[in-house]
Amino acid sequence: MKYRNASEILPDELLKELQKYAPGEVLYVPSSGNRKKWGADSGARLFYEQRNEEIRHKYFHLKVSIDILCDEYSLSYETVRKIIYK
Repeated sequence: MKYRNASEILPDELLKELQKYAPGEVLYVPSSGNRKKWGADSGARLFYEQRNEEIRHKYFHLKVSIDILCDEYSLSYETVRKIIYK
C-alpha cells in the first residue's frame, strides 16, 4: 500500500474537515466498489480449490487414506480432515 499526502489529493475544505477528526494521524481509506476475493488476482484461490477437490476425489473415489494424503500434500491430519468433510 502506498502512502500519499492528503494535501496533494484532497480539496482544502475536505482536508480541514478531516483534520478536525484525526489531526496528524494516518488514515486508511478503503476503496469503494467491488472488492475481489482473496487470491483472485494471484491464482491462489483457484490453486487451493483444485487441490482440495483433488484431495476429496482421492479420498472418496480412490479410497486413499488420510495419512497418505497428509504425506503427499504436506498437510496436517486435521487440515486434510477439514478439506475432506467440508
